[in-house]
Amino acid sequence: MRPATRVRVIQPPAAVAPVLPDANSPEIDGESSAALPSPDGQALVPGAAALPEGAPIGARVPAPPTSNLIALILPLDEPAFQRAASAVRDGFFDAAAAAGRSGDCIVIGHARDGVAAAFAQARAKGVRVAVGPLVRDDLKTLALANADLPWTLALNQLDDGTPLPAAIYTFPLTVESDGRTLARRALAAGAHSIDVIEGDSPLMKRLATSFAAEWTGKGGEAPAAIRFDPAPDALTAMRRSLARNVPDAVLLAVNGERASLLKPFIGGIDAYASGLAFERPTTAVARDLDGVRVVEIPWLLTPDAPEFAAFKRRDFDSDSLARLYALGLDAYRIAASFGNGPPDRFELEGATGHVSLGPRHEFQRAGRIGVYRDGMLVPLESAP
Repeated sequence: MRPATRVRVIQPPAAVAPVLPDANSPEIDGESSAALPSPDGQALVPGAAALPEGAPIGARVPAPPTSNLIALILPLDEPAFQRAASAVRDGFFDAAAAAGRSGDCIVIGHARDGVAAAFAQARAKGVRVAVGPLVRDDLKTLALANADLPWTLALNQLDDGTPLPAAIYTFPLTVESDGRTLARRALAAGAHSIDVIEGDSPLMKRLATSFAAEWTGKGGEAPAAIRFDPAPDALTAMRRSLARNVPDAVLLAVNGERASLLKPFIGGIDAYASGLAFERPTTAVARDLDGVRVVEIPWLLTPDAPEFAAFKRRDFDSDSLARLYALGLDAYRIAASFGNGPPDRFELEGATGHVSLGPRHEFQRAGRIGVYRDGMLVPLESAP
């Protein structure tokens, strides 16, 4: 029988640094939405704590923990992010319960301006590691606060060049990871030329940018950029252009409904897309996506995989929340690898994909490739 999950909620004192949540964070917005190893192929070799590469001289490393607690710090009291934070919390504590260690975990909820106070609470308790923040602006607050922090696993990342304190590692569920995965997959499939059809949203621009950087960095020619325009005349003109100069593949940096609209106009060209831009398509839309290759988290692509048998399967009304639940599952298993400091090496076949510890203190994620067949997204390797 799975141990009951015990959740202790601690309310921090009044906030000390106001911050506005970033509603465009891919982990939590509407577009895509966000210590024991588990026996699923994870290989951990903990080692002595070290400063991140390029850390300033005198950068502070946390003192050794005085308790075995893992603190999950989430904006549970901020209405805009409450559902997202709750999904992460549920995944985190379900993973802890499956490991029989839920009693070693606490959750500290905070409101919009309370992240600094929440981390002060965790520090005062001598936690082994803190998991959070979830919101990008909250992470920036910590980066600029110059406060003493416990070892911290942030569930977001900064994209403006602000350096993070030595105590912070990151584990973001971002579209940039999908862009890199798709570029590597297209190159491995033999593509030499690719066109990028890009929507106007910041999320789609970031997908296109990360794809292009990985593609050219691996030796591919600079992709041709095509702005998405749903007007019939524009789609017809795009089809003529693709027919004149046929690329080996196209990246659909658009959401699911727009991808289904584009599909008839690109013909038989291999098409790639990110699952983070798709939100549970209708049957009709899914059938129109037939043949499109999508990078998705294994929790959604292969839900019956044996490595997930120990975890509770919860029902969510959106794929975005399901992805955040999976983020919580993997976040616990990463946090569990922190002893008196972070691990030297880390590999996990997780709910969000293959997770590994990369440079610059980032736990990097690579999703799996699926393909739409007869209205269903199935693993590419199992497709007929």
